[in-house]
Amino acid sequence: MIQGTTKLLGVIGHPIGHSLSPVMHNAAIAHLGLDCVYVPLSVAPEDLEKAIAGFAAMDNFVGFSVTIPHKQAIIPLLSEVSDIAQAIGAVNTVTKTDKGWMGTNTDVEGFLAPLEADQGDWSQSLAVILGNGGAARAVVAGCKKLGCAQIHVVGRNRENLTAFQNSWRNSSLPVEISTHSWEELPNLISQASLLVNTTPVGMYPKVDESPLDAEAIANLPEGAIAYDLIYKPNPTRFLQQAQRQGAIIVDGLEMLVQQGAAALKIWLNREPPVDVMRQSLQKQLKIEN
Repeated sequence: MIQGTTKLLGVIGHPIGHSLSPVMHNAAIAHLGLDCVYVPLSVAPEDLEKAIAGFAAMDNFVGFSVTIPHKQAIIPLLSEVSDIAQAIGAVNTVTKTDKGWMGTNTDVEGFLAPLEADQGDWSQSLAVILGNGGAARAVVAGCKKLGCAQIHVVGRNRENLTAFQNSWRNSSLPVEISTHSWEELPNLISQASLLVNTTPVGMYPKVDESPLDAEAIANLPEGAIAYDLIYKPNPTRFLQQAQRQGAIIVDGLEMLVQQGAAALKIWLNREPPVDVMRQSLQKQLKIEN
């Protein structure tokens, strides 16, 4: 039961009913035995400013997650934005401070977690990123932090690719990237140590789709890492293709868990029970662990 002292957390988006964040965050909160609750909050774009002001008026509202379509639009409404969020151009985690609302982005931390686990040397690695939307920005920043020797971004619209490339040159996290058309993929993939799908192709319910055809994926070197930001289905057709080529596969579930855990640590100043969060999502998605 929610009391007057109960700390409130939430996730804002539109629509928001599909979000799995409440599942994993409330599982973690229950495990920690805290007087806190995390709730989904549907906020239409035209109501964003009013919603943020309303949250500020509640003493027990301590922070919230941000998802589509608010990750960029919320930035001017915040008192402070972290360097990494400015570089990516998106905020996914907001917390209340003495100065007001502070926004940051934990997607990079989430993306990196399964890659950093093996403590490998990435200084000679070539990363190929499929797509150049908002999700790709967090992946570029992650590859930069890993220390990848080369970062290649592949898209279908040359104008959008050029704008994407230029946006990094004057950012707070300068990154040198190369951009390519989809036709250049077979040659790029043959050199890839890391291949990341940031596109929505293959997401439920269109589970039979893949961003790559059989000819392109056949060029993936054995032992390369194929990473799909999609977590439903699990695994995606893209990851199934890559696994047949002898690749190491990583799905988007761990990124979802780890970015959420990083946010929870900011809000509660406690070490989050990552295993509990992961297991709650596996149960929700009916994934065998």
